[in-house]
Amino acid sequence: MDGRHFRQPQGRMTDSMQPEETEMEEKIMVTRSSMPEFGEYMEEIREIWDSRWLTNMGVKHRELQEGLREYLGVENVELLSNGHMALELTLQAMNLQGEVITTPFTFASTTHAIVRNGLEPVFCDIDPVTYTMDPGRLEGLVTDRTCAVMPVHVYGNVCDVEEVERIARKYELKVVYDAAHAFGETYRGRGIGSFGDASCFSFHATKVFNSIEGGASCFRDGRLGEALYELKNFGIRGPEEVSGVGANAKMNEFCAAMGLCNLRHVGEEIGKRRKVWERYRGNLEGVEGLVLNAVQGDVEPNYAYFPVLFEERQFGASRGEVYGRLLEKGICARKYFYPLTNTFSCFRGKYDAGQTPVALHVSRRILTLPLYADLALEDVDRICRIILDCRV
Repeated sequence: MDGRHFRQPQGRMTDSMQPEETEMEEKIMVTRSSMPEFGEYMEEIREIWDSRWLTNMGVKHRELQEGLREYLGVENVELLSNGHMALELTLQAMNLQGEVITTPFTFASTTHAIVRNGLEPVFCDIDPVTYTMDPGRLEGLVTDRTCAVMPVHVYGNVCDVEEVERIARKYELKVVYDAAHAFGETYRGRGIGSFGDASCFSFHATKVFNSIEGGASCFRDGRLGEALYELKNFGIRGPEEVSGVGANAKMNEFCAAMGLCNLRHVGEEIGKRRKVWERYRGNLEGVEGLVLNAVQGDVEPNYAYFPVLFEERQFGASRGEVYGRLLEKGICARKYFYPLTNTFSCFRGKYDAGQTPVALHVSRRILTLPLYADLALEDVDRICRIILDCRV
């Protein structure tokens, strides 16, 4: 979508912004969970109450699975207890060995899913515009031990899926996308979950679409689905057969019911988020020293996040100073993603973040601002005013 259609005058505050700020404003979190009306959820769980079928792939689980398959435009969906288990068990179901090329500019789950499968993460630097894996650096990291690539769609920015696919085909590598930030998005009219050998989503309470806790793996090969189903249910193949060592990663019926409710309203929710996103953009675009998130022309976005990169010399204040000033006013922004996963203390001495300099630069300067469907536009204006006042 072209931002030119909704820009406010560059770097100026909107007319609705108030000249003075009170100290008693309600605290604003970086995100707030979208929920249906209480009565709608109660009605959705009535069947669960009557049947006492609370988990183990019940009616609500199956309904949500089919609803998501249609909404996401994918061939197959396997629901799991959370997004991390979607990543971890998808890798396990592929029975991989060796190295997985990924990005350090991501949440801990991405890297941990690789390591917990006994695989070795190899970190590729990111593109300075989209913050996703830099395809120009990807091929140079492929070795005879590389078995897969795990790129991450970041802030709703979609990876260069064509180039990733080209390289993966050339070297016969599996591709598993961490699509936690990209729920509901399309790229050139195609559901983002349909790319790669698998794409994994998180339905955590903080996401655009949530099932309280939950996740899903989307894939083409039905055999992968069979393996995932067994892995999420202790490796059980039948009443008297356990064919492998599995986990317990089943989505329960109450979470599935919340997912069904929220799926009905997700289009409306994304529309509300768009208005918040537009208001931020109108207030902050064109301000020297502020780098706003790229707008990808071929992507139908979900307005999941509003990241701002602060270049201290040009802007006049650092990311840390802005973060602190907002916090003083009861506004919780997030240094997201910081630190890089290849600098985690649990990996101390193992990886060199200097080999991913762009990711390191971005991680030290990026701040995601509060964004959720019912965030008042006046609060967006107030947040922006506080940020701009940091220049003084």
